[in-house]
Amino acid sequence: MQALIQRSAAALISAAFALAASSALAQTRAECEKNYKPQVGQAGKDVVWVPTPDELVARMLRMAQVTSKDIVFDLGAGDGKIAIAAGKVGATATGIEYNSDMAKLAQCFVKAEGVGDKVRIIEGDIFKEDFSKATVITMYLLPELNLRLRPTILNMRPGTRVTSHQFTMGEWEPDEKAEMDYRTAYLWIVPAKAAGTWTFKDANGATFTANLAQTFQKLSGDVMVGSAKQPLVGATLRGEEIRFAFNDDKGVTRSLTGTVRGNEINGTLRGGGADAKVTGTRK
Repeated sequence: MQALIQRSAAALISAAFALAASSALAQTRAECEKNYKPQVGQAGKDVVWVPTPDELVARMLRMAQVTSKDIVFDLGAGDGKIAIAAGKVGATATGIEYNSDMAKLAQCFVKAEGVGDKVRIIEGDIFKEDFSKATVITMYLLPELNLRLRPTILNMRPGTRVTSHQFTMGEWEPDEKAEMDYRTAYLWIVPAKAAGTWTFKDANGATFTANLAQTFQKLSGDVMVGSAKQPLVGATLRGEEIRFAFNDDKGVTRSLTGTVRGNEINGTLRGGGADAKVTGTRK
C-alpha cells in the first residue's frame, strides 16, 4: 500500500513538473516582451530596426513563391517576423540576428507562434554565417549592405530567389518589383553563369556557335551558323533557364530554350519546320 502511495505521489509530481514546463514554453507574445521590447528606430549593428508590415511580408513571400519545399534565410531577422511567416507557409526558415536581446525575443516569438519545428533564430553576423543552402533569401537592410552581400549571393545556386524590402542591389536590376503603401518589394533570381563561347550540336550533327556576354541576368552576343554571323534576339536568363533567338544561314528564325548546368546547356531548338534537341558545351 505504501509503495502504491509513493508511486502515485511520484506520478503527481512528474505531472506537475510537466505542466509547469508546458506552461513555460507556451508563452504569449506579450509575455515574450516582458523582459525586452524593441523600439522602432532603435540602433543596431549596421541598421536601425524598423519592422516590415505584415502585408508586405506576405507579398515578398508570394513574389519568391515560397512553399514547404523551400529553405528560407532571413538576413537581419529582427523580431523574427519574416522567418515566422515563412514557417507558417510550411518552409524551413532560419533568421540571423546580430542583437542578442532581439535574437532572444525572436526565439520566444517562434515558440509563442507554434512554429518551433519549422523556424529557428540564431544570433550571428550575416557576413559570417553560412546561408549557402538557402533556396530563398529575404532581407530588409540598407543599400550598402545589399551590395556587400551581392557577390556572395551571385555565387549561390542559380535559381535562388532573393527578396528585399525597400532597397535594391545597385546595377543588378530586379526581375520583379511590387509597390504597396509607398513601400517597395524587390525580387531577384540568381542567374546561372552563361558567358562564354558555346558550341551547340543536335542529334544529326548539325552545329552552331553562340558567343554570349552576360551582365547579371542580361545576355547579349551573336550566333555563327556556317559562315553567317547573326545577333542574338530576345536573349533572357532566369535562374538556369536560358532563351534566345537568331536567324540561321537560310534566313529562318530559330529559337532556343534550354537549361544551363555548369559548362553544358541542354535545350530545344525550334523553327525551320521541326524541333530539335540540342546540347551546348562551353569552351
